[in-house]
Amino acid sequence: MHPLDNVIWQALTTRQAHFAEGGSRARKFIREVSPLAAFEEDGPDGYAELAELLLPSGTLGLFLDHPYEPRPAWSYVVGAPLLQMVCENDVGPVPLAASATMIEELGDADSPEMIELTALTKPGPFGARTHELGMYVGIRREGKLVAMAGERLKVPGYAEVSAVCTHPEHTRKGYAAMLMTGVMRLICNRGEIPFLHVRQDNFRAIELYRRLGFRDRKLGYFAVLRKSPETAGHSQ
Repeated sequence: MHPLDNVIWQALTTRQAHFAEGGSRARKFIREVSPLAAFEEDGPDGYAELAELLLPSGTLGLFLDHPYEPRPAWSYVVGAPLLQMVCENDVGPVPLAASATMIEELGDADSPEMIELTALTKPGPFGARTHELGMYVGIRREGKLVAMAGERLKVPGYAEVSAVCTHPEHTRKGYAAMLMTGVMRLICNRGEIPFLHVRQDNFRAIELYRRLGFRDRKLGYFAVLRKSPETAGHSQ
């Protein structure tokens, strides 16, 4: 299997296993880190084992190869076609629209601002400990965090560029491209290949990613599911 196929499962069983909860057929990230989850194989056993990891009415997010089909004990909340893109080219220079001196590393103390910015811009799920998954960098203006990007899923040989977002009042200044280039260079310097996921209908973002050297790898589907209230469970 290619490292980027069933990528959440591969992350939870290899480089990010220390963030995982679950067993041999289904796992999820610790709640504060990410709502993402996965199973070894898409089927009744995988969904049943995932259900054991949640309390009733708990939610999780899956990456699927096909559109979600109704399953016992689960209700569909939201989802979308999801494009996986990979950059196997050399990372170019930082865009001239902004200077690398504007970038700062983000950490534990910045988590509340990171959550606030991602809640406003909705690049994808972001929790209190998501920043622990990798390097996160940002740009501030007048002391306020206005743009950020970082790393999320990591599998052998690859690292995901994620949480790319800019405050609506600070768009069209080149911040996203600059931050992404910095994260991509960090990944490449480790001898790894950057990849990312983006909604298939986010044409503006896809255009930027292609300019930065990303190419389409595969089309999948993102699904947020809620465990039925009447179903028993063991975790959260």
